[in-house]
This record gives sequence, C-alpha cells and structure tokens, in this order.
Amino acid sequence: MLPSAPALATTSAGFLLVLSIVVPVAGVLLAFTLGDRYVRQVAFTVIPVGLAIAAAVLLALPRSDGLLIYLLGAWPPPLGVALRADGLSAVMLATTAIVICAVAVFAATDFRPAAMNGRAPFAFWILLLAIWGALNTIFVGGDLFTLYVALELLTFAAVPLVSLEGRAETLQAALRYLLFALLGSVLYLLGTALLYGLYGTLDIVLLSRRVFAEPGALIAAALMTTGLLAKTALFPLHLWLPPAHAGAPAPASAILSGLVVKGSFFILLRLWFNVLPGLPGFAAAQLLAALGAGAIVVGSVVALRQERLKLLIAYSTLAQIGYLFLMFPLAFNASGQLENGPALAGGLLQAISHATAKAAMFLAVGSIYAGLGHDRITGLGGVARALPLSVLAFALGGAALMGIQPSGASLAKELLLQETTRTGQWWWALVLQAGGMFTSAYVVLVLAHALGPSDRPIALTGPTPRSRDMAALALALCSLLLGLLPWEPYLPIPSPAASKLFGIDGLVKLLLPVLGGATLAILLSPWPHPLASSAAWKTLMSVVAPLRRSCLVLGSLFEEADDVLRQWSAAGISLLLVALLLAILMFAAN
Repeated sequence: MLPSAPALATTSAGFLLVLSIVVPVAGVLLAFTLGDRYVRQVAFTVIPVGLAIAAAVLLALPRSDGLLIYLLGAWPPPLGVALRADGLSAVMLATTAIVICAVAVFAATDFRPAAMNGRAPFAFWILLLAIWGALNTIFVGGDLFTLYVALELLTFAAVPLVSLEGRAETLQAALRYLLFALLGSVLYLLGTALLYGLYGTLDIVLLSRRVFAEPGALIAAALMTTGLLAKTALFPLHLWLPPAHAGAPAPASAILSGLVVKGSFFILLRLWFNVLPGLPGFAAAQLLAALGAGAIVVGSVVALRQERLKLLIAYSTLAQIGYLFLMFPLAFNASGQLENGPALAGGLLQAISHATAKAAMFLAVGSIYAGLGHDRITGLGGVARALPLSVLAFALGGAALMGIQPSGASLAKELLLQETTRTGQWWWALVLQAGGMFTSAYVVLVLAHALGPSDRPIALTGPTPRSRDMAALALALCSLLLGLLPWEPYLPIPSPAASKLFGIDGLVKLLLPVLGGATLAILLSPWPHPLASSAAWKTLMSVVAPLRRSCLVLGSLFEEADDVLRQWSAAGISLLLVALLLAILMFAAN
C-alpha cells in the first residue's frame, strides 16, 4: 500500500510509471497521424512495449522497497503531482497488459480495414489504446483529481466500444452507459471538491494524514463512493451493464467486463483503504457487502434465465462484481481501521481472476457466435464437436470463476473465508459458498447444452482462425493457474494460504459448489435440457417438478425486479438511496 509519509524524491525506476501512460497515449496520437491504413500496425507495435513496461514494473517493485515514485516536474505534492505504484498497482498493470494483448490477438482478424465497412476498425484500435492509457493512469495516479481525469477518459473511451456496430439497440445501450456514468462522475467530482476545500490538497498520501471525521469529509466520502459504485455497476446501480456488455462486439465486451469496471473499483480501494481508512465505519462496509450479496443472487438467478449466451455472461459479470465488495467488512482490524491484509488481497485476487476469466469467456462466445451465426443457449447442441477449442476456453474460464484449484478465485475465496472465521462474520461465509454454487450453475448449464447432442448437423458460417481460440484459451489458463504464482512480494497473502488449495479438504470444497450448481441450474433455468427426452431425466423431473415450478416462479419475480431496477426512475432513486444510506451510516459511526 501507499506510504504514510509524502514522496519527496523520484525512485530510480519511477520513469516506468510515466512510460506506462505515455506509450499507449503516443500510440493513439501516432495512429491518428498515420490514419486508418496503419492503425493496426501501430497497435501491435505499442502492445508488446506496454507489456514489457508492465513486466519491468513487476520486477522493479521488490527492489524498490515495494514502492515506485515519479514526481512530475520534480515538484513534490502539494505543489506538484506524484505518480506512485505499490503492489496493487503493479499486479493491475500486469493484468491489464495481458488482457489487452490477448484481446488484440483475438481482434486482429475482425478489426482490420478490409474486414469491416466504415471506421469501426480504426475506432476499435484507437479506443483500445486509449482505455489502456486511462487504466494505467488510474493504477499509478497519486491524487484524487488525476484519478478523476483518468476515470473520465476511461468512460469516454469505453462508451463508443459499445456501439461500434452502429445498431440501434447498441446506440441506446451506449447512451444509457454514458448518461449514468456521468451521474457517477458528478457525485465523485462533488466529493473531490469538498475534500479540496477542506484540506487544500488532493494528494492521496497528504490527504490521508489530514482528513478526520467531520461532516464535510463524511459527505464527500458518501458522494464519491456512490459515484464509483455507479460506474462499477454494483447492484442496484446496474442500469447500463447488461445491454452494454451483451450488445458490444466480443473483443469490446471482453474489455468492458474484464477491465473497464475494474478502474472505478480500484479508485474505490484507494479511497477507502488509503485516504479514509478510519472514516467509513463498519456499518457502511456492511452495506457495501450487502449490495454485493444482492448482486450475486440477483445477477446469478437472472443469468440462468437468459436465452442468449452473451446476456448470460453479462449478468454473470453483475454477479461477479458483487464478490469484489464482500472484502470490505472483512478488512477491519481491532481498532476499526481498514488494513492492508488478507481480505484486501482476496478481493484484488478475485478482481484479477475475474478480469482474465471473463475476458476469455466473452472471446470464446465471440468465436461460437461467429461460427454458428447465433448465441442461443438452446441451440448450442453439438457445438463442442464443431468448435472444441472455443468450448474448451469457455469451460476453463468458467472453471476458474467457479474456484477450481489452483485458480485465482480459489485462492481469493480461501483468503476471504479465513477472514470470516477470524472476524466472526459467518454470514459472509454463507454468501461466498452460495456464490460459488451460483457460478457453477450457469457454467454447468451452458456446458450441458454445448456437450449435448444436436438435432441437425452443424453448418459453420465460416472458418474460425486458430489465433482467436488460442487467445481465449491463454487467458482462461492464466486465470486457472493464478493460485500458483508467488504473490507475497505484491499482496499480503499468508504463505500457508496457497497450500490449503490442495488435498482432500480442497476436493470437498470443489465438489460442493459443482453439485450445488448443477441442482440450481436444474431448478432455475426455464429452458429445456438437452437430455429432456431421456427416461432418467423424466424420472428426475417427476421428483423435483413441484420445487422446480416454485423456483421458476421465484426466478421470474427476480427477472421482473431486475427490469424495474433498470428503468431510469428506479435507477435514479436507487442512486439517491445508496448515497443517503452511506452518509447516514458514516455519520452514525463517527
């Protein structure tokens, strides 16, 4: 985490932080200069350089006592602006670079000037580099206003990705995204202005030493938190997420789901853990986790009722975002301060695992859609034989999200479960276990259809380039093997945590969510199962038919509630209520 004292000098490897921002931005400017014809070549020149810079930051950080600093213009804060990178920044820089690289390989055949009409290829590569530069600025930014500027650049680069194909429904989804994100920006900027007026600085380190529990600071914290929740699309502030992620082209969906929502979440971590570690209070943290639990349940149930595969994965993203917020009440120490401990490490590991796995799943679905010409779940029969690598990438990405060892999600879940025991908050352990079952449910549902028989021979609409499947497969494997990496130099992970991933205990922890997920898929999915004509299936249905009917009614109620919450009036009321509740709980705690 960031130091308690202000940075007074640039570290020896601090220039890497500047390069991590300058290189993608230079790529954008160069692409504009050279035009459509060379934009893809510019992107594929910049991407390896950016990947090397992220790797260099990872290698340099342990040799710099866990912190890299660069003072712009050699002026220390508050007169100047500092760029800082700690372990959290380094792993997010590396994750972003890996996902961007894989998405670029996948998109190379689709987004080339000869493959599409209009300016879509040019726009895609420009926006990809712009998103990369904005995210890197968020990860190394040292003051709240720099983070605001980077967050706005990220929003204005991400919104056009939704509507690249120019269809009416994607334009509507992009507009909803833009307007709701701007509401979040207004709240964040109001809070930032309040803090600057109170303390005369927005530098994260200086502000953490000056801020204390007074009304202005608490109101600023509530406003900024609510604005960031809106941009992260935490339930019930998810007005824009499902149509935006489901309607965008597959590479754009992978970036939106895997990376873009992590930008606002990372700023929220900086705000709560670095700027205001003692202000929000335990009750406000419980509220965030409760909203996360609501996201897990509602997102998962509605995902199981989707007919289209991309919409299922979009609602899965809503559910997985909820996981990220379960760490907040688990991160408090005995003195009521948020600390840089296993709970924070578990939450960030979950974010990294989700970024790689969900990007892999969206890319795999993009290949399936291109091959079949549709993404209807009930029409996936036989696709595993026709597109084996695409289905394998989807399965491995889903397995990583389910928490199969040694995935990053498995290690993250183990860390969070340990913290529920340490803090005595057993109810969040129940949510974690239920979330694992729900994740298994929609993965098992899709694989059951994909591995099932086909009513008619599958005629692919065209050849699927091997490079696309390999890009998705590489990301899925990355997520599946994250638990084996040496995280100790960057995240506060106890060394015994990784060892608990294996053994009989680990096998039981794996079987429980898989079996529970299969049961939930049978009870909550309204679509006919590929084995519906078999005698064994008919016997099973005769036993569970009353319970299944009740579950289907419950699922339809969840779906109707989701439709209501995604109306503008309900979303606006939800935004105000979340801000009000956070402010009340923060005032009560202080």
